[in-house]
Amino acid sequence: MSELLKRIVERDHVLFRDHIETWQEAVRQSTLPLVKTGYVTEDYYRQIVSCIETYGPYVVFDHQVAMPHTTENAEGVLKTAVSFMRVKDPVSFGFDEDGVEKTASLFFTLAAENPEEHMNNIQNLVGIFTNEELLDALMTASSKEDILAADAAHPCTGFQED
Repeated sequence: MSELLKRIVERDHVLFRDHIETWQEAVRQSTLPLVKTGYVTEDYYRQIVSCIETYGPYVVFDHQVAMPHTTENAEGVLKTAVSFMRVKDPVSFGFDEDGVEKTASLFFTLAAENPEEHMNNIQNLVGIFTNEELLDALMTASSKEDILAADAAHPCTGFQED
C-alpha cells in the first residue's frame, strides 16, 4: 500500500467534484482540504495559479493527471502535505507549446516547507503517475474507501515520508 495515498486519506486531504468550470478554480478547490486542516493558507492557491500563468500548463501530465504546486518554501505553506482531488469532467488548462490541449481529472496538489520534502513528495507521486492501473482506478473513485481499494489492488512501492 502506498504510504502517500494512505496519509492523504487519513488526513482527509481528499475532494471529489463532478465539474469545475476553470483550471484556476480547480487549483483553488484542490487546495481546500489543505486549507481546512491547516496545512496551507487560503491564498496559497494564488501562487500556483501565478506560476501556471507564467510557465504554462507544466503541472499537467499524461493520463489526465495534474500536480499543482509551486516552489518549496512557498508563502502560505504551513506544513508539508499532498491533497487528492478527482473531477469527473476533465478540466482544461489550455494548450502547451506544441498545441496539445492539457486536461486533468486527477489532481495531486503539493505543499512543501523545504526542498527535501518537496522532492520527496514529487518522487512519491512519480510512483503513482507511472502506475496506469492505479490511475485508472483512481479515475473512478468517489470516496476515501475507493482510493484505498484502488491502492490495495494496484500498489506502488518505494514511498518515503513527506
